[in-house]
Formats: sequence, structure tokens, C-alpha cells
Amino acid sequence: MNIRRAVKEDIPGVLDLLSQVLEVHAKIRPDIFISGTTKYSSDELEEMFLDDDRPVYVAVDGENHVMGYAFCQLQPPPFTSTMIPRKLLYIDDICVDENSRGQHVATELFEHVKTEAKKLGCYELTLNVWEGNDGALAFYKAMGMKPKETQMEYILS
Repeated sequence: MNIRRAVKEDIPGVLDLLSQVLEVHAKIRPDIFISGTTKYSSDELEEMFLDDDRPVYVAVDGENHVMGYAFCQLQPPPFTSTMIPRKLLYIDDICVDENSRGQHVATELFEHVKTEAKKLGCYELTLNVWEGNDGALAFYKAMGMKPKETQMEYILS
């Protein structure tokens, strides 16, 4: 397995994984996510893959098939006079192909992202996990992540 920045040739594999992760979210929150869609189009991915402020990393096998990805965003902290300014790397999305699970792809991707964040001078990695995505939550805890804040909702129906 090799982990590297995504390139144009990875788009079909990344789109397949985007579809897989969307279906996980659509099962958890069908009131929010639309089954059968993907978060990004091919054109958006092509543009994103070139953006150093939004790096996308892929794990590929020996034949360059995409086994997993990590979409990231470099973010400056919100400026307030009460907070110490620190750069962070936000993991917007991480997914491993259902056929590649159990091969430590997610662990390798996460470790790679940590290394890249350190190289970029980041203070921390952050991400959000949807309530009900228990497998992802357990994985992130196993990687040493801890809750920072909790977003609450009240649905007005």
C-alpha cells in the first residue's frame, strides 16, 4: 500500500468511495443525506486535488486502485482575543473501500495525515463524526482522538 496526494487518475475510485460513505450517512440520517448522490463531482475533485489548502490523500494498492482516502482542509483558527491562534488540519472525510477493510488502510491514512499536519506546522487535527456512526467513532478513539466540543440539534418539525 502506498499513500500519496490524489491525482486526476484517482477520480473514478474516489467517486466510488464517496458513494459508499454517502450511503453510510444516508442510512444514519435519511432526513439529511440523499441516497445515490456524492459529495463532489469529477470536476470539483480535479480542482480540489490541485489545492494545497485542501489536500486529498489516497491509499492505493500495487496497481494504483484507490483503497481509501482522506479529504483534509487547512484551517486557521477563528480569531478571538480569548483564543491562542493555532493552525489546524481538519479531516473533512475519510473512507476505506468496503473491499479493503481489515487491512489497516484507515490507520495508515490517519498516521499519514498526522505526519503531514506536523510538516505543515499544525497544532491539531480535528474532524466531525455523525452520531450513530459507531464504527468511525470507535476508530477515531482508538487513534487517540478525544471529544473537543459537541454539536447539538433540535429538529423543528
